[in-house]
Amino acid sequence: MAKKTGLIATVLFAVALAGTIGYSVIERKSSLQPLTHPQTQTQTLKGFVSVDVEPFLKDARVQKILADHHLRIEIARLGSREMAARVQAPPAGPQFFLAAGVLAARMITDAAKRINLPAATYSPFYSPLVIASWEPVVQILVNNGGAAKAGDRVYDLDLARITDFMLERKRWKDLPGHEGYDVSRSILIATTDPRTSNSGALYLALTSHALNGYEVVTDRETARRLAGQIAELFKRQGFQENYVNTVFEDYLSIGMGKVPLVFLYEYQIVAHAMANRPIPPDAVLLYPKPTLFSKEVFVALDDNAKMLGELLSTHPELQKIAVEHGFRGTDSALFKEAVGRAGFSVKERVVDVVDPPSGEIMAEMIDVVAAAMK
Repeated sequence: MAKKTGLIATVLFAVALAGTIGYSVIERKSSLQPLTHPQTQTQTLKGFVSVDVEPFLKDARVQKILADHHLRIEIARLGSREMAARVQAPPAGPQFFLAAGVLAARMITDAAKRINLPAATYSPFYSPLVIASWEPVVQILVNNGGAAKAGDRVYDLDLARITDFMLERKRWKDLPGHEGYDVSRSILIATTDPRTSNSGALYLALTSHALNGYEVVTDRETARRLAGQIAELFKRQGFQENYVNTVFEDYLSIGMGKVPLVFLYEYQIVAHAMANRPIPPDAVLLYPKPTLFSKEVFVALDDNAKMLGELLSTHPELQKIAVEHGFRGTDSALFKEAVGRAGFSVKERVVDVVDPPSGEIMAEMIDVVAAAMK
C-alpha cells in the first residue's frame, strides 16, 4: 500500500505545466499608505505560481497596488502539481503558492499539514474549460446532435456524444452534413499530454465523467476501465504538446486544418481578445455540459501571505485587472462587459459545472493512461 501511495504521489507531481525558472522580482516603491492594513514597512513574500497567473502578477498595475499596500513579491514559475514538494517551513520555504486547480492546492495544504504548518486558501479567480473550434466544424456537430447553439459564437457541447464518435473511430466525412469540413481525418479533440500537463489531466477527468453517465468516478475499477478507453484517444492524437499555450497558438495561427477541436482554458482566448489581438471571425467556443472550473488557488503559509491572498480576492482593481487577463472573478457582470468591449462572445454564466474525481482516483487514471502511452 505504501508503494502504491508513493506511485500516486509521483504520478501527480509529474503532471505539471512547467519547470522551475529563476525568481522574478516584482517591486514598486510608494509613499502611499496601505488601504486596509496598518503595516508601513514593506514585506517581501516569496512564492511559486502557475504559468497561468504569471502575466497577471507581472502586470505593472498589479505591482503598484501591492506596493501601495507595502507588499513586494518574488515569484518563481512552477508546475502546479510539483508545488507540494516545495512546502517547507519559513524562512527556508516559500510563503505562498498560487496553483492552478483544487487538486494541486489540496496537495499543498496536505503537505503543509504533515509538517504542522498552518495554511489558508483563497480562490481569487477561475476559468472554465472549453473546446475552441470553428463555425464549419461545429455545424457538423450540430447536425449530428453533438452541439447546440447557446449564443453568438457560443455553443453547448454534448461531450458524451462526441466521445462516442471518437471511440467509434468516426471521421468527419462519415457524419451527415459534413460538406463544410469535408476531410477524412479522425474526429478527435486536441489536448496536451495528460502525463505532464494539467489541462490534459482535466480533459481526462471531464471525459471520464461523461462516459460514466455524467457521474463523478469514485471507484478504482471504474477509473481504470474508463482510463483505458480514454487512453486510446490520447494515443491517436499523435504528438502532444506539454504546454496548453502552444496548442492555443496552433489553433489561432494554423487553423482548423490542423486543429478543428482543441481543449483549452477560456482565459486564453479571452485574454487574447482583451489585448486587441486578432481572432478569426469563424472561431467559436464550445462549453461542455457540464464543464470543469480551473480555479487559481492561493495558499498562504504565514500572516503576510494571508494579506496578499485577501487583496487578490477582494481588491476591486485587482479583480478588474484579472478580468483583463481573461479570468472570471466574483463579478460576472464585470466579466461580461469587459469581454463585450473586446468584441468577443463567451457564456455569461457557466452554471453546469462538475468537480473532478479525488486525487487518488485521478492518480489511478493517469497511471493507466501513462502505461498505455509508453
